Amino acid sequence: MLLTIDIGNTNIVFGVFEDKKLVNHWRIVTHKDKTEDEYGILIENLYRAAKIDMAKTKGVIVSSVVPPMVSTIEGLCQKYFHITPLFVGPGVKTGMPIRYDNPHEVGADRIVNAIAAYDKYKQSLVVVDFGTATTFDYVSPRGEYMGGAIAPGIVISSEALFVRASKLPRIELIRPESVIGKNTIASLQSGIVFGYIAMVDGIVEKIKQEVKTNPRVIATGGLAPLIAEGSKTIEEVDPLLTLAGLRLIYEKNLGEKGEAD
Repeated sequence: MLLTIDIGNTNIVFGVFEDKKLVNHWRIVTHKDKTEDEYGILIENLYRAAKIDMAKTKGVIVSSVVPPMVSTIEGLCQKYFHITPLFVGPGVKTGMPIRYDNPHEVGADRIVNAIAAYDKYKQSLVVVDFGTATTFDYVSPRGEYMGGAIAPGIVISSEALFVRASKLPRIELIRPESVIGKNTIASLQSGIVFGYIAMVDGIVEKIKQEVKTNPRVIATGGLAPLIAEGSKTIEEVDPLLTLAGLRLIYEKNLGEKGEAD
């Protein structure tokens, strides 16, 4: 079995694969100050609740955009799984050419998503990831990572508004019935949700105009379903895209690492 770990600034997503099948997955809040033992005990409980034998986990691969978490997760894997994890980064084979000015600047999660999407569709793509930041990544018809755009995430944008405007309440992020809100909460939901949908569609349309390849548009991340529901450009939502990409990268590097299921 393979344990895949996607560490974001807001959430950590764990996935357990048996061969190519994702047998279970979990999403937890990222806490940079938690110890390897706290995360270890949490994972033990998750495995136990899912009736998965931890001892059958023979490999671990990690994608992280939170540098302080690297040593914690590495210690967790060595102590609780007796495995040195493979971290996605320089020196790891991905099979995807990176056409970025400085490939080392690209977030690991962006590359992992691009690899998973291209493996599935084998065509030009725009991958929109709704995380702490909202990222737009373009993959060419030949499977090259070409770059993209980064915008503030919907949650941190909303939090900035609530913090700066003392009279505005925090709200549940749901799609309102109408663009014209009849009260403060509905007005906030309209501005945030419909405003974000318009931003996403606008950037995707500009990417399409620039590349002239009619890419397929895939969305992932926790809030992808909310935005995709009203979007005219998003064609599919795959909330587990990153985990699938991690499995693919692990398989490309398996021989060198000398680990097997």
